[in-house]
Amino acid sequence: MQPKLHVKKGDTVVVVSGRYRGKTGRVIAVFPKNQRVVVEGVNVVKKAMRATPDNPQGGFHEMEAPMHASKVRPICPSCGKPVRVKKKLLEEDGKVRRVRVCNHCGATLDG
Repeated sequence: MQPKLHVKKGDTVVVVSGRYRGKTGRVIAVFPKNQRVVVEGVNVVKKAMRATPDNPQGGFHEMEAPMHASKVRPICPSCGKPVRVKKKLLEEDGKVRRVRVCNHCGATLDG
């Protein structure tokens, strides 16, 4: 069973600890098995690429590297602040679904 994370692909997050503290960006990819996320414009590294037929020039390319999920917090759409997340069960049309809820104001983070 894979661990569940408090962020999902497409969330706007802010980095709360480490070298990139205070930077915001959108989550591009989530790796729950390793508990890592890739945030757009944060933790950018240079990677050496060998020359290939698709890339005849080769050289260095900048790309975002994964960072630990505990270093980021989602930004609540209603508060506009980085918040902790609670999980809550909602019943809609007889179906129960689990949603992420802002711990500060109680607004849902899932659409």
